[in-house]
Amino acid sequence: MIIPKTSEEIALMHESAHVVSRTLGMLAKELKPGVTTKYLDKLAEDYIRAQDAVPGFLGLYGCPSTILTSVNEAVVHGLPTDIPLKEGDIVSIDCGAVKNGFYGDHAYTFEIGEVKPEIKKLLQITKESLYVGIREFRKGNRVGDVGFAIQTYCEAEGYGVVRELVGHGIGKKMHEDPEMPNYGRRGRGKKFMEGMTVAIEPMINLGTHRVKQLSDGWTIVTLDGQASAHFEHNVAIVDGKPQLLSTFDYVYEALGIESDEEDEFRP
Repeated sequence: MIIPKTSEEIALMHESAHVVSRTLGMLAKELKPGVTTKYLDKLAEDYIRAQDAVPGFLGLYGCPSTILTSVNEAVVHGLPTDIPLKEGDIVSIDCGAVKNGFYGDHAYTFEIGEVKPEIKKLLQITKESLYVGIREFRKGNRVGDVGFAIQTYCEAEGYGVVRELVGHGIGKKMHEDPEMPNYGRRGRGKKFMEGMTVAIEPMINLGTHRVKQLSDGWTIVTLDGQASAHFEHNVAIVDGKPQLLSTFDYVYEALGIESDEEDEFRP
């Protein structure tokens, strides 16, 4: 069942999402060759708690960490390790937090030093596809409209669109209805309504769309061992149109990036 939110609840969810946004921005300053993802995990937990919030992933479904860190061919759900990041790696950091009784949950894929041009393009197209999908998240459209837009955009570049993992509704629970696949057909699926809140999160592979789970029971990797990218935003429908609850502004400030990509979706 879809649970639309009131304007007051959406304001609270904006606060929850920004706890995560600030955490990703803080972590962006720490990312460099030699840093371990376990170190980042501890920083994230302390930082979230310092914001009068609690980690949203830690303990959820048995998750042992505050952040999920997916390196190179890892698509999502990578567990933090003591293995140092190295020059040319990419790492998707997925983070969740609970504040005011509501979840925030979003992700960014970071470059460690200089990465190969084909990897840089994969990250660019995946992030662009996130906003392509968000534009379709408006009153009267359907789940398939978002998935179709993302799928078409990424497959035109020859990339694999992961089928087994999807975005989702979000609110007082991390995962609410509806599921939000990154593939689909226009005009199909549940209809969007005022006050809906979802996590839209393209998971796009350099090669095949096929994936497998590692023996740790968490990490999902590409079947062909090629790189994967993951970007995620929390979005609400306000006055019939998509409005961002999360932001990459803190990440961009840390990395010295200027961007106006979020301007059309701001409150």
